[in-house]
This record gives sequence, structure tokens and C-alpha cells, in this order.
Amino acid sequence: MRRFSLLFFSVVFLVSFNFFDLSMAFTSLSPEDIRKIYRDIKDIRGDFIQKAYLKDLNRTDTYRGSFFIKIPSKMRWIYRDAKDEIEVIIKGDDMILYQKRQKQAIRERFDRSLYGQTPVALLAGLGDIEDDFYIEERDGGLLLRPKRPMGGIISLELRPSSGEFPIGSLIIIDRRSNRIEIRLKDVSTNTGVSDSFFEFKPPEGVKLQELR
Repeated sequence: MRRFSLLFFSVVFLVSFNFFDLSMAFTSLSPEDIRKIYRDIKDIRGDFIQKAYLKDLNRTDTYRGSFFIKIPSKMRWIYRDAKDEIEVIIKGDDMILYQKRQKQAIRERFDRSLYGQTPVALLAGLGDIEDDFYIEERDGGLLLRPKRPMGGIISLELRPSSGEFPIGSLIIIDRRSNRIEIRLKDVSTNTGVSDSFFEFKPPEGVKLQELR
């Protein structure tokens, strides 16, 4: 129960900023770019395509969905074309996994040890990038290595975007050599996402199980 599924393990996921000129394209990233972006951001929303290569199974799974982030610690993402539609909601140290087809909702504590299973949650904290990561500028992107244990993550690579938001994709490598690539689409920021959007109300017939 606690480690729900390979899909949840490979969760993601990131983003267009309305204060950039729409004609701007980014050919490289720097820590300064990231700091400037997160200084002005209140919320982020967009779509993603995720490819997860699971080494032990020698298999690549592809998923699509949407994500919503309200800085600093509210997140919700939805897998819309998975076999079992899945939603993940995080508020501070509280995390809920809802599996629609199975009519199952589980609540547990969220902390750094779960970042390897919920890499999209990393997006909410990139404003403190230099506090949490050793940074190497490489081939126009940024290679980040955690300064402290982060759920088995060995590295996080940020690649630039051809659009107005600098981050176009993320690549996560874990200690088992699994590789998760998240490509961002149709991202926007500061759209006024409501706090109530991050409240979970179990549908009829669904009981919220507690694992905290």
C-alpha cells in the first residue's frame, strides 16, 4: 500500500511566465534565471508528457497529464490517460493519492524522502536551488545534485525551453539508474489558482485511508 505503483513512483511534473516577452526563447539556463523566475511567481499550471525508463524491468512507460502548483507548498497533478486515472495532492507535509477507478484515496506524510517518487514536487522549491543542490552548468542546461538525501535522486537535469518559460524539461536519475523525463507544455503562471483547488473531498463511496 505505501509504495502504491510504478506510476506513482515515476510521477512528475512543470511552465510559461506571463512577465516574459512572448518572442523570447531560451538557449541556456543559469541559476540566476531560476532565481529571477521564482522571485515573481505565485502559481504555475500546465501539461506534461512523462517518459519513465525503469531499468529493472527494461521498460519505458509514457504518461500525459496536467499539473498545478501554488508556491510555496501546494501541488496537484493529474494523470488523465493512465489505465487508472490518478491524482496527487500535496499541501505542506500532507499528501493524498487518489485512484479513481479503484475508488481508493490514501493520505500520508510528505517529506524529502518521497521526492524520488514525486519528482514534480521539486518544481515548487527551485527558488532555493543553490541551498538544496550542487550546480553545474552543462550544454546550456543545469545539472543539479542534491546536497542532502532526496528520495534516492542522484541528479536532476533542467533543460531550456524554446518558449517564454526557461525550463522546457526535467530529467531525473535515481540510484537504481531509473530515468524519468518530463517535458512541459502549455505552461502559464500567476493565473490565480485558488487555495480551494488543493482541497480533497472524497467522492461518494470513497473512504480516505490514513497512513500517517
